[in-house]
Amino acid sequence: MNHEPFYVVKKNCVFIATSLDGYIADKQGGIEWLDLIPNTNHDDMGYFAFINEIDALVMGRASFETVLGFGIEWPYTKPVFVLSATLKSIPEDLADRVFHSHGTIPEILERIHALGHFRLYIDGGKTISSFLREDLIDEMIITRIPILLGGGATLFGDLPQQLEFELISSKTYLHQITQHHYKRKRKA
Repeated sequence: MNHEPFYVVKKNCVFIATSLDGYIADKQGGIEWLDLIPNTNHDDMGYFAFINEIDALVMGRASFETVLGFGIEWPYTKPVFVLSATLKSIPEDLADRVFHSHGTIPEILERIHALGHFRLYIDGGKTISSFLREDLIDEMIITRIPILLGGGATLFGDLPQQLEFELISSKTYLHQITQHHYKRKRKA
């Protein structure tokens, strides 16, 4: 029996940047190119408004380790669920904020939803691709940086079927960076 309130909206969203040729990391796994365009006013390009609308983050092990490697204070105030079959442990200082999760995507979502987290930020190339293969991405906000990397980690992998999205809005930041907000078109 489902005990969720009738008004709960489950939504899985992506907020990510890519190169013009669709890469989220360069050939060496680097993301320094994200800072190609000077951002002297520290424009967050809609990130804080987005993050304020979500309940929790779901990311893969590689993204988790990348964030840990920044050498900064943990940047997320919302719970983070790290998907991995190989992750050994969560750092002790993050044990109350970061949770290791494994299993199928539907099983993982069921556990996260049971904790009261319904609006999820899906992050990391492999994790996003896994959710797309299951047709479990509802919205995508994709920010394009004007650079061709010529290779690296792609945002999108092979899919078992086409997935249609509709453009909700487009914005330009710093006179060069474009951001497109897409919503999944689903049949009624």
